Amino acid sequence: MTGPATTVPALVARQAAEHPDALAATDGCITLTYRELTTAAARLATELTARGVRPGSAVGLLCARAARLPVAQLAVWWAGGHVVPLDPAYPRPRLHAMLDDAGVRLTLGDKALLSEAGLPEEQVLVLTELGPATIAAGEPGTTPTPGPPAPDATALVYYTSGSTGRPKGVLVPHGAVADLVTAADGPALRPGDRVLHHSPVAFDAATFELWGPLARGAAVALAPAERPSAEELARDIERFGVTTAFLTTALFHQLAARRSRVFGVLRTVLAGGEALSAEHAAAVLRAFPWLDLFNVYGPTEATTFTTLHRIRPADCTGPVPIGRPFGGARVLVLDADRRPVPDGRRGELWIAGARVALGYLGRPELTAGHFADLPGTGRAYRTGDRVLRRPDGVLEYHGRLDDQVKVRGFRIEPGEVEHALRSLPEVAQTAVVVRRAGREDAALTAYVVPAEGVRPVPEALRRRLAERLPAHLVPTAWTLLDALPLTTSGKVDRRALAADEAAAAAAPGTPPAPAALTPIQQVVAAAWSRALEHEVTAPEADFFAEGGHSLLAMWVVDDLREDLGVELPLGDFLGHPTVAGQADLVERALRAADAAETGAGAGAGAGAEEPTR
Repeated sequence: MTGPATTVPALVARQAAEHPDALAATDGCITLTYRELTTAAARLATELTARGVRPGSAVGLLCARAARLPVAQLAVWWAGGHVVPLDPAYPRPRLHAMLDDAGVRLTLGDKALLSEAGLPEEQVLVLTELGPATIAAGEPGTTPTPGPPAPDATALVYYTSGSTGRPKGVLVPHGAVADLVTAADGPALRPGDRVLHHSPVAFDAATFELWGPLARGAAVALAPAERPSAEELARDIERFGVTTAFLTTALFHQLAARRSRVFGVLRTVLAGGEALSAEHAAAVLRAFPWLDLFNVYGPTEATTFTTLHRIRPADCTGPVPIGRPFGGARVLVLDADRRPVPDGRRGELWIAGARVALGYLGRPELTAGHFADLPGTGRAYRTGDRVLRRPDGVLEYHGRLDDQVKVRGFRIEPGEVEHALRSLPEVAQTAVVVRRAGREDAALTAYVVPAEGVRPVPEALRRRLAERLPAHLVPTAWTLLDALPLTTSGKVDRRALAADEAAAAAAPGTPPAPAALTPIQQVVAAAWSRALEHEVTAPEADFFAEGGHSLLAMWVVDDLREDLGVELPLGDFLGHPTVAGQADLVERALRAADAAETGAGAGAGAGAEEPTR
C-alpha cells in the first residue's frame, strides 16, 4: 500500500534501483529497461530545469504514443513541474485554449505535432528519438534522479467537458496517482506483466496504463498508431505479449460482439466508462473462462478508477455492478441533504479518501460546487451519479442526476457543445441531446434554430464545429427547427425532442433511390451498411453524417481487410469519410499491392537466372 510520502517518481526510482535491467517500456521500435528509462528522464529533467521548469510549472505534452512518452512525463515531475497531456487529434483552437488556461509556457513533444499545433518556437522543446547516447546507463543499481515531488503537489491536469463552453482542468495530485497504481486490492500487476497503453494520452485511463505497470516493476507496451484499428490492436496485444488491458465499455462491447482474438491473449481486462452489458460480459466469460474481467468505475476527479468488480457468470443475469472502492478511496451514498441513504435505496455517490482531486484549475466557484468537506469524512467529490449500495456493500449504477452524458467513454456536457454552436453566426438557438443513451451506439444530436434569413447546411455546421471541438463533442445527427420546444417553466423540453426523434426513427420512410456505384464502392457501402445498421447507397454519403464514429470505423476497416485484403490506416479512413473517397483509398491500396507483387515476381525471376550468366 502507498504511504503518506509515496509518489510514482519515487516508486519508479525504487524499481530502477532494485531491478535496473528489467523491461520498462516498449513501442515496437525502442525498448527501455528501468535503468535506461530513469537515466533518460533524469537527463531531460536537467534540460527542463535549465529551461525554467520549477515546482508549480505547467508543462504541455504533445507526443505520440512512444517510449519517449513516459520518459517525458517522469522528467517533468523530477524537474518539479506538472504535466498537461494534449491529444494530437484535438483541433488547434482547443489545444491553444487548454494551454492558455493551464498557464503553459513550455510544451514538450514531437516536432511534427508541435509544428501542426502552431506553437511559438520559443515555447516548445522537441523530444528527440531515444538513441544510445540518450539512454547511456550509469553504474548498475544507480538511479540518477532528482528529488521526488510532494504527494500533495499537482501531477497532472486533465481537461474534461465543461457546461459553460469552457473545458475544465482537473488537478490530480501525485499521492492520488500513487494510491491508484499501488492499491493492494486493485488490479493485480506483477513483474513480467505487460500493460497496453492505447488510450489517448489526454484521456485519464492513460494514468493507469502508463504508471500502473511502471510503479510495480511490470512493463508498459505503447501502441504506436494514433487511432489503432481492431486488427492493429489485436496485433499489438499479440506481438507485445500484453497481459492486461483497459478497454472503454463501448470498445469492449464491439470486441465481444466479434469474439475478438484479443481475449485469448490477455489475462486481465478492465472495462469501464459506461454501463456494461451483462450479455457481452457473459459471452466473453463463456468463451474465455480463464479471463479476469473487471467492471471499473471512476471520474477524472477521483483519479481514473474508484471502484471495481470482478465479474462472475452469476453477475450477468442483471445489471453488472460497479463494485466496491479499492485502495484509499472511500464512497458514500447520500440524499439531497447530504445524509446517508440506507442500503437498498438509491442516492448520489460521493467519493472521499486518497484519490480525490485538488479541484478545478482557476475555477474556485466550480470547485466549491463539486467538492466539499463532509463532517466525519473530510474532503469529498460529488459525482452526480445515482447509485444503490446492496447489503453486501457492492454498488450498482443507476444513471445520472443531471444532463451530463457519456458517449463511447467520453464525458460530455451538452452545454459545451451548445455554447460552441451558438457562437456560429448561422445559429440562433440550439439544444444537444444524446440518442440511444447507455448503448454503445449512443450519439449526439444537435437541434438548431437558424438565424433569421439563413438556412444553414447541417454538414457545413458539422465541419465548422469539428474545427473547434474534439471529435467526440461533434454531433453526428442534425435537425433544423423553427423553434425549440419549451416546458411550462420556459426551459428547453429535451424529453419532447427525444420523443420526436424516437417517433421519426420508428416511422416508415421512403427508401432512397439506388445510386450507381462502382464495384469497389459497392463493397465499401455494404461494409458501412453493416456497421451503421441501415442501408447506404450514395457515393457521396458521409460516414459521420450517417451516424458513424471512430469505433464503428474500426469495424469497417476490419471488414474491408477481410473482404478485399487491403490494410487501410484508420486515420486515412477517417480523413476520407465518403463512400467514394474510401473506395479511392481501397483502389490505390489494391494497385500498390499489385505493383509490389509484380515487382517481387520480376525480381525473383531475375535472381533465378543469375547463376547461368
